[in-house]
Amino acid sequence: MDQIFFQRLQDLVLDSNDVGAFLQEMSVLSAASITEAAGFPVTCAVALTRKRKSVTVAGSCPEARQLDEIQQAFGDGPCLQAVRESTVVVVRDTRTDTRWDRYNQLVADRGQLSILGVPLALEHGATASLSFFSPEADAFTEEIIRQCQTYACQGGKALKLAVRIGASQELRDDVLAAMKSRTSINLASGIVMGQSRCTQAEAISILTRVSNNRNVKLRVVAEEILRNYDSSHSADNSTHFDL
Repeated sequence: MDQIFFQRLQDLVLDSNDVGAFLQEMSVLSAASITEAAGFPVTCAVALTRKRKSVTVAGSCPEARQLDEIQQAFGDGPCLQAVRESTVVVVRDTRTDTRWDRYNQLVADRGQLSILGVPLALEHGATASLSFFSPEADAFTEEIIRQCQTYACQGGKALKLAVRIGASQELRDDVLAAMKSRTSINLASGIVMGQSRCTQAEAISILTRVSNNRNVKLRVVAEEILRNYDSSHSADNSTHFDL
């Protein structure tokens, strides 16, 4: 079963469009696997934190995702402690556990009586956790906890790969955007050179001054010049612009 679970996680990495989609499918798969092992309904949420990015939360159902998002908003809870201490944290009965009174009461009011927080081992400053919720009190036995830890270990490996792929895609998009921006600026400077009969350095200086005066990015100024050029050129072959 463990090997099948890991193989399905690997398939999810290949089939998911982005990290968020992978987390969504991972939470559904984890919930289904533990539900089958436990013999009663278990829901799951996954929270991923990366440098300079907001926390990404996904859940096997809307309620699981909401419960984890609320915990993130509180800034503390069993799953956040699991990440901080790199250990499994169990709430055996949300009605009586006093460690996170407000959060536990809210979870109990939603009909969830047990919580299990399991950290996932990642890298490069990223952290993640699996949050399991059950309507049964004291639902997570030692055997179920061991299975959740095994799934978390395998899930962490797959998530590492998903994050790496996601980071590579973001880098590619950033490079393409930068290349597009530079192309727009070069084209716009060429238009200014033709209009003002100046050097490229002088044209860039003119564009920069307009950018500063308008308090907009240089790329925005360049793209505006290109749009005006296209429209005016198609209308009367004029290439004059007010800078």
